[in-house]
Amino acid sequence: MSIPPPPGPYQPQGTQGQYPAPHPQGPYAPPPYGAWGPYPPQAPVNGVAIAALVLGILCFLPAVGLVLGLIALRQIRRKGERGKGMAVAGSVLSSVGLALWVLSLSTGFVSDFWESFKESARESATVSPDKGECFDAPSGSLEGMTYDVDVVPCTGRHDGEVFATVRLPGGSFPGDDHITNVADDKCYALRGDYAMDTWALPDNVDVYYLTPTRQSWGLGDREITCIFGNTDEKGTLTGSLRADATTLDADQLAYLKAARAIDVVLEKEPEEFPEEDLAANRTWAGEVGDVLARQSVTLGEYNWPARAERPLADLVKELDSARGQWAKAAAAGDADTFYVHYDEGYAFYDGQVTITARKALGLDASPPEYATDPGDSDADV
Repeated sequence: MSIPPPPGPYQPQGTQGQYPAPHPQGPYAPPPYGAWGPYPPQAPVNGVAIAALVLGILCFLPAVGLVLGLIALRQIRRKGERGKGMAVAGSVLSSVGLALWVLSLSTGFVSDFWESFKESARESATVSPDKGECFDAPSGSLEGMTYDVDVVPCTGRHDGEVFATVRLPGGSFPGDDHITNVADDKCYALRGDYAMDTWALPDNVDVYYLTPTRQSWGLGDREITCIFGNTDEKGTLTGSLRADATTLDADQLAYLKAARAIDVVLEKEPEEFPEEDLAANRTWAGEVGDVLARQSVTLGEYNWPARAERPLADLVKELDSARGQWAKAAAAGDADTFYVHYDEGYAFYDGQVTITARKALGLDASPPEYATDPGDSDADV
């Protein structure tokens, strides 16, 4: 760096230095009117050199950064522009970046890094707890949008308990309505596999689910999370609702599997009333009779503990009696006849014999309350 000349007479043009020559009236004196013009324009900075430096620093497209640096040097020499240092730095950095990319490709580092990145993105998009875990929602509600949940012990108060997960196929986002329909079908069907003792489910518990959004789908989220939650938006749950092979003994499992098999068929009751579609109802009644026959044999052949032998034998007799009524319903010639045997066939369900059998097995003995037609004033509640 050169040093400005000392104060003195006006210096002739062409003096070399970092700063302009001082004015004869002092360094801060204004020029006489009309005697001072603008400084000669400074050469512009080469734009290609700037681009080369940016690419070199970011190590993004290193081959492009190297080419741009070389082009910038040629342009600077030809046009007299500034930016040689940036062009050189960009070329050097891009050369180093290019060498590193070649080395990483040969060792598989880039592939590993990309897979790790995608996996991290998928994990960040999937905030759902696992099956059997309980959690609190940040908002305290199981409705609306959420981006994270806090897993907490099931023994204490919590907002929800995960009872199943459903994996959706890949491809493009199928739409919110489609995913909701799948969640409705799958989650309600799977609740009995986790909470096999439906009598033990509190009346204020219902099924909720956490589904992928369009944004999380793009990050690899393909999972529907099925959840038990309180029907009161401000309510919570306490204790686990799990009742399956991890929490029940062999005798309890044997009974609940038979009961579940019967429930699955009963839940397939046609939406049309017998007077609207007698044929569909007769077919369904035949299916109920068949499942009662199979489960009657299963329960009758099981080696029950002494305390449960008599109660389970009485239950088998009741199932056989109910099976006869369902067989008559399946053969009914009109809706009125169907209803008579339908009512008789359903009499076994959740009756005193069932309560006694459940007590003997150490299961919940309080029949759940079922929703009934508000117009039916004689219905038990």
